[in-house]
Amino acid sequence: MTDIVDRQTRSRMMSGIRGKDTKPEMVLRRALHARGFRYRLHGKGLVGRPDLILARHRAVIFVHGCFWHRHEGCRYATTPATRPDFWAEKFVANVRRDRAVRDALLSDGWRVATIWECALRKPRSVEQTAAAIEKWLLSESRQLEIGETEPE
Repeated sequence: MTDIVDRQTRSRMMSGIRGKDTKPEMVLRRALHARGFRYRLHGKGLVGRPDLILARHRAVIFVHGCFWHRHEGCRYATTPATRPDFWAEKFVANVRRDRAVRDALLSDGWRVATIWECALRKPRSVEQTAAAIEKWLLSESRQLEIGETEPE
């Protein structure tokens, strides 16, 4: 199947996909800041450059897009019909890298949370997610993962 837009248009569209300051990340940052949490952004000194670093709690938070990071079982983790081999390879590499980054941070003594974008789509879900993160930050638990169905 051929692309519905020309190469130049596709290139422009793909270059517009951001890695920092995405809408889900901004929503979570506002919710945590409103709860009194202070953090650093995209720490250059840490493996994987986590989205949020809460040094006081020795914790990092990644806000993952369900599509790019392959949120298992999520309706937003679709696979494009065009060039399926390319996408499969890309997605496998993304998941492998995410796992390696998480393991490296855990072995360095950091606590790691992965928040999926589907958990940040509705205002009520954002509040539930922020509450779950607050509970996790105040606990001794090493890992947290929140997706659309997980907020407690």
